[in-house]
Amino acid sequence: MAPAGLHIEPAQPGDEKDLAKLHAEGFFRGWTVADFQSYVRDTQTPIYVACDAKHRIAGFAMLRITGDECELMTIVVSKKFKGKRLSTALMQAMIEDLMMSPVTKMFLEVDEDNQPARKLYNRFGFTQIGERRGYYPRPDGKTATALVMKADLG
Repeated sequence: MAPAGLHIEPAQPGDEKDLAKLHAEGFFRGWTVADFQSYVRDTQTPIYVACDAKHRIAGFAMLRITGDECELMTIVVSKKFKGKRLSTALMQAMIEDLMMSPVTKMFLEVDEDNQPARKLYNRFGFTQIGERRGYYPRPDGKTATALVMKADLG
């Protein structure tokens, strides 16, 4: 069970527009509906949605699984639900599922200036293993450094 009366379940076909809208709300360069159409169908890119009983999506997280490794491709929470520990619930749900799979390592990239996300990842045992300078585009035309992080799951 997620906070605020929400629960976490797999994304479903038909969620693509909501996922794209929410992703665009959270990131300068959001992914398209077409991107999400392919992701929702791909068993190697599970998407976990936090939603209410009417399936209104408040946040989601997506993985890419390859063998015994996975990458957290994105995690985003609606502005309305920020600060309600929804990202923590999404991370917990993903990791619990991964503990029952062959996956033993999770990787991610995070904007070095995104302190809330970095705190979240640190709580789940992620450590920095590298960085990518100039990785994230910003609205002002500048770029931000991505920190590459890793957690051992098993």
